[in-house]
Amino acid sequence: MKAKTRLFGTIDIEDEKVITLEGGMIGFPFLQKFTLIFDEEKEKKATSIMWLQSMDEGEVAFPVMHPNEIKPDYNPTVNDEMLVPLGKLNDENTYVLVTVTAAAEARETTVNLKAPIVINTDTKKGCQIIVEDDYPVKFNLYQAMQERKKKEEE
Repeated sequence: MKAKTRLFGTIDIEDEKVITLEGGMIGFPFLQKFTLIFDEEKEKKATSIMWLQSMDEGEVAFPVMHPNEIKPDYNPTVNDEMLVPLGKLNDENTYVLVTVTAAAEARETTVNLKAPIVINTDTKKGCQIIVEDDYPVKFNLYQAMQERKKKEEE
């Protein structure tokens, strides 16, 4: 499948790399087909930002990352009924991402821990959900990285 994107130009994505979010993203319910774009070398390093690229609208791509990279104890409570459309989930096929909101000042960059994107890697189906826990919509990424770095140096 070919897609013209604002950030990456024209890209060719294999059909099995397309993720369907039947409900779309919050605020973008009409966008349902996505692919995940990342640098394979950077993916091996902590705090890798990836792009959830819309295949429906080339102008739209969301920066995303793994929540456990900045919040190792991230384990939100989710209403299981919300995940039924994704198919049977287990530790091996569940892939969780959070959206990143970049700011002009790096110190103000945040991630949304309240509304993760859950993907079943077997069925290639996903959804963005609102978790029941008291996680923040704006969790400071810079601050979390500084704390992590400090712990690693100890």
